[in-house]
Amino acid sequence: MIERRSDGALISPSVLNSDLTRLAGSLDLLEQAGADCVHLDVMDGVFVPNISIGIPVVASVRAATHLPLDVHLMIDAPERYIAEFIEAGADILTVHVEATRHPHRALQMIRERGASPGLALNPGTPIAHAIELLPLCDLVLVMSVNPGFGGQTFIPQALGRLVQLRAAIRDGGYPTLIEVDGGVSASNAARITAAGADILVSGTALFSAEEGLIAALQNLRAASHG
Repeated sequence: MIERRSDGALISPSVLNSDLTRLAGSLDLLEQAGADCVHLDVMDGVFVPNISIGIPVVASVRAATHLPLDVHLMIDAPERYIAEFIEAGADILTVHVEATRHPHRALQMIRERGASPGLALNPGTPIAHAIELLPLCDLVLVMSVNPGFGGQTFIPQALGRLVQLRAAIRDGGYPTLIEVDGGVSASNAARITAAGADILVSGTALFSAEEGLIAALQNLRAASHG
């Protein structure tokens, strides 16, 4: 499990919006920039209206970087593939509470196979759905856009959801980290971390930045420090 930083939020760049024909080069730049992990969005065209990468790409990324792999399963019935994604190299494996009838079992499966379990919530899913599962979660991912596509605008109501989740984690005495994904940039990073986020997932704001990937990542971390 990755640990909190004292110099700002942990940064988990999403390669969904990177140039996948140059992915190895992007991974090298992320290592140089001090990224804390690599965020990989797996979409099945069923749970979300898009199709992205799968197990072979995760395995290829694992072979190309030393950074921890933060794998976000946006797929229906994720229990079917938990073992395969961990075998491919996932260090953190996050499933959606809306995608499985048995989130408790899915989280247990992830930990039993040696990865850190994460639980994701869509913007319309009450935070209460995660609270009973906090003892099983190394992280909770609060979606700040509707999942499926990169480049969307941050939903401001996510800030209140972060405050609510942070209070539940604090009151329960859990070590659970809070991750935020969707519309994250240097312009809103301070508000997001002030509301309770530990890990920022960012794709478009990093890979499309005029100043370049390394500078953009370092600027994002500095902005998150407030």
